[in-house]
Amino acid sequence: MIRRVLIANRGEIAIRIIRACREAGIASIAVYSQADQDSLHASLADESICIGPALPGESYLKIPAIIAAAEICDAQAIHPGYGFLAESEKFAQICRDCNITFIGPTPESIALSGNKSACRDKVREAGVPTVPGSDGLITDPDAAVKLANKIGFPVLVKASAGGGGKGMRIAHNDVTLKNAISMASVEAESAFGDSGVYLEKFVENARHVEFQILADSHGHVITLGERECSIQRRHQKLIEETPSTGLTPSLRSKMARAAVKAAKAMNYTNAGTAEFLLTDDGHFYFIEFNARIQVEHPVTEEVTGIDLVR
Repeated sequence: MIRRVLIANRGEIAIRIIRACREAGIASIAVYSQADQDSLHASLADESICIGPALPGESYLKIPAIIAAAEICDAQAIHPGYGFLAESEKFAQICRDCNITFIGPTPESIALSGNKSACRDKVREAGVPTVPGSDGLITDPDAAVKLANKIGFPVLVKASAGGGGKGMRIAHNDVTLKNAISMASVEAESAFGDSGVYLEKFVENARHVEFQILADSHGHVITLGERECSIQRRHQKLIEETPSTGLTPSLRSKMARAAVKAAKAMNYTNAGTAEFLLTDDGHFYFIEFNARIQVEHPVTEEVTGIDLVR
């Protein structure tokens, strides 16, 4: 049994994890930078420990400091929250090597979800519908142009290691596609240290619907309904709502089954989110999987009454 949990984060999510631990009778250990020594999460936890200077790269993102804090405080588990190290395959693997439970998906699942092209290919093999596009990364711009003409413009160039709307470009013809590939690659390299990009058909006027997943380590996967996040700016979500007004009971059931199938194809465990595009005629396509608890999880909690963090 887990008796002591170190929280490798700060702010709202750290406070939520502290509350969940307290309700479950588990001791919580907060870490904080020198700039956050008087922060709320550091004062609410059962214990707290400083892990470095104000800069996140020297504190909240510094894996050796966090592991050392866990060992000093005798923590059996680490909860990464969201952001910082939540989707770090390296961090999850180091926790495993140090016999510390990483409260999140396995390093293998994190690596797969982080490579959006490979993840899309994996779930497509399992029978989950995906947006028409390239098989793997774009290695030849001329071949990408041929594919774009086959599936039809407009198309979307996406960073394989992307997130937050970075490394994404829409192309409407052959010339703009080659420019989009070049610009998206440069931006992806700058933002993520990985220049890999892939191609998808740009589904116009589609709804963006995501399904909340919970999965245990015994192969059981469930969904807790959907959140619609179609109102966006520069591919960044502005409003989340549930239930989606675009789903019928039948369509909701079909998409939920696809979300479960995607999670099982990835051997996923813990909380996560399967994201889909939904067209006006009821067709839906898997686009990516978020391997963490998300900022918008309280939207689902308000409707279901379930504490996802706990």
